[in-house]
Amino acid sequence: MSKKGENIYKRKDGRWEARCIKGYDISGRARYVSCYGKTYSEAKDQLNLAKASLLQGNLQASCSSRKRFGAYCDEWLFLNKPRFKQSTYVKYESVLEKHIKPGLGGCTVSMLSTALIGEFGQELLAAGLSPKSVRDILTIVRSVLEYSQTLEPCMRPIKVIYPKDTRKEMRVLSPDEQKRLTAYLLSDIDECKFGTLLALLTGLRIGELCALRWGAISITDRTLTVSSTMLRLKDYDKKAQKKTKIILTEPKTGTSERVIPLTDFAAKLCLRFIVKNPEAFVLTGDSERFIEPRILQYKIKKYASDCGLEGVHFHVLRHTFATRCVEVGFEIKSLSEILGHTSPKFTLERYVHSSMDLKRSNMEKLPAAGF
Repeated sequence: MSKKGENIYKRKDGRWEARCIKGYDISGRARYVSCYGKTYSEAKDQLNLAKASLLQGNLQASCSSRKRFGAYCDEWLFLNKPRFKQSTYVKYESVLEKHIKPGLGGCTVSMLSTALIGEFGQELLAAGLSPKSVRDILTIVRSVLEYSQTLEPCMRPIKVIYPKDTRKEMRVLSPDEQKRLTAYLLSDIDECKFGTLLALLTGLRIGELCALRWGAISITDRTLTVSSTMLRLKDYDKKAQKKTKIILTEPKTGTSERVIPLTDFAAKLCLRFIVKNPEAFVLTGDSERFIEPRILQYKIKKYASDCGLEGVHFHVLRHTFATRCVEVGFEIKSLSEILGHTSPKFTLERYVHSSMDLKRSNMEKLPAAGF
């Protein structure tokens, strides 16, 4: 029998057990820590020590606020909206509404802990999300946590632990596959096939190609200027019949705005399709008509299928361009700038995939008799 207000009981094995709350799980259920003793007093003493330890480590709720984490998510998004690109804002809002608020939004700040955030991440992985997607979601969680901690000084420190990024090998066209695709695109070529080949020759992103106008290409200077990208985003206009809309906006990052030199082959190819209207889209030759990224992806898959190529989507063209550049000894800093990356390290780690032939060629440079 316990005394009123105390969670201390005598067990069937003769020992006394004392319990107190140490935290909460995602559903809000309390988690307890148990202390034992041969007597009631001994169990109570152990319980007091446990409570002191929990209090000292900020593991037990000490904040008076009952504000839910979901409310902090909304505030964080609203306050940061002016500094976000429109595409970034829509992406963050989608992640918050689809994943973070359903999983953690009902918790008060006193319920949150490193273990709870870790459990949330594991549930996302179990639901089928990739480690990369979970890392991106947890990055937003961390930002909201940092914001909430500025308003709740008594909030316990929380460490966000990210899942290991098991990066898959990127699909890259072999030299023979690239020749096959190039020959197919040149055969009965039209504006869309021309644009696809131009991407293979320059490493453009799909949104950058869809937004590319002829005014951005200089045949005289043999350059292509990237200054915009095309995206399909959620439409907040209540009168709109469709839920999404196409927008033209600035590129992915500041370094994505760039000038790409054109090879002789690419420049001559441009001469075949160039139009006088600088506002005309490269993929259509018309200033009023464009091809959006989703439609272009469908076309790329058809082109690849017609060539007997498997696992090819638009970004494979970009990977292939970067790989061919490295294989011919391209200087990495220049390649990084042409691709619009933030650093050469990112180019090497994420996009450049050395072929076995290149590895073998480098190995053969070693002295025959050893080092």
